Amino acid sequence: MPLPQSDPALVVRSTRIQDPGDLVSLIPDDAEAPVSWLRDGDGFVGWGTAAAIQTHGTARFDDAERWWSGVVRDAVVRSEVDLPGAGLIAVGSFAFAAASPAGGVLHVPETVVGRHHDVCWLTTVGTAAHLPTTPALAAGSGADAPVIADVRDGALSDNQWTEAVGAAVERIQSGALDKVVMARDVVVTSSTDIDPRHILRNLSGAYPNTWTYSVDGLIGATPEMLVRRQKGLVTSRVLAGTIRRTGDDEHDLALAASLARSSKDLEEHEYAVRSVADALSPHCSSMNVPESPFVLHLPNVMHLATDVAGVLHEDVSSLTLAASLHPSAAVCGTPTLAARDLIAELEQMDRGRYAGPVGWLDATGDGEWGIALRCGALESPSQIRLFAGCGIVAGSEPAAELSESDAKLVPMRQALGCGS
Repeated sequence: MPLPQSDPALVVRSTRIQDPGDLVSLIPDDAEAPVSWLRDGDGFVGWGTAAAIQTHGTARFDDAERWWSGVVRDAVVRSEVDLPGAGLIAVGSFAFAAASPAGGVLHVPETVVGRHHDVCWLTTVGTAAHLPTTPALAAGSGADAPVIADVRDGALSDNQWTEAVGAAVERIQSGALDKVVMARDVVVTSSTDIDPRHILRNLSGAYPNTWTYSVDGLIGATPEMLVRRQKGLVTSRVLAGTIRRTGDDEHDLALAASLARSSKDLEEHEYAVRSVADALSPHCSSMNVPESPFVLHLPNVMHLATDVAGVLHEDVSSLTLAASLHPSAAVCGTPTLAARDLIAELEQMDRGRYAGPVGWLDATGDGEWGIALRCGALESPSQIRLFAGCGIVAGSEPAAELSESDAKLVPMRQALGCGS
């Protein structure tokens, strides 16, 4: 199938502006296709659609990359700001599985408002026939909380899911594979429309050290940076191995120490780090892979974390790097093909874009791609499907994994106002 043409060429203007305050509040009440990528108050929000493509199947990344190359080639860009997220950018998200009808999307917003280290900018995108206009930036009327009507199991009940985890452990213990990531879903229905701004405001406020994102109805706050490319340097934050926080600081410190010594969690983490390092190494002239993980403290859980870094030896975009890394052992398993097959057999659901790459790239190929975790996918204006997954190894206990998955559902449940 031929790809859509990038004609008419885009006209892009980025200008420096005074700090507009809270970025989420700037998304208009009637915004079409709102997007966000925020961490610690920095990042950007956007709305409107200047250009977009949807892709499917095994070629979903390659087709998006080819389309973006055409958009960049033809665009006229004038930018006063040389910072990550300024100028011409596209935001995107991609399905975990090639067979998923969710496919992939790259989307160029008509309006973007960003902040990076106290420098703020406004980007507007149009065409030669319809030059971009400067919108009046003002806080919207506010986003009402949804009125939650129902929270129900998705594809599997709690008991069915723990049975599936038990089956996965048996398969691992038989030697069929080393690790598999098992996910589950929960469906939340509201009697009123679910406003993405309400979720984004709550997530960015409660989890400032994560990347809060909104792309094509996929909304979440991921702690895991799949890959960042910036001026020839590439980094990836790997998370695998989790323990739930109690709220008691002294007890949580003890739990963090036990996590750092847990042979089960260290084994799970090692598989994830190795898969990322192996995928990045062909693109890098040198790499730094720490020998031991650190413990990342989030409000609801703690993770074993490792930051992998490298120096690129070729001009390969952040999207291509994300595609080469997906799926890592942190969201799929080891070996990859065996884990994929077992996921398809036992989960009994379509993950959609959950656990796939989500993020952005610019005209130079720089960008940031997280893994779509701690998220929900809007299925209608009043229904959202939440996802959470756990890494399963030979020593995993199904009941403990269910508890861990509940902890990973907390951010979205709290953001929606449907419990913890």
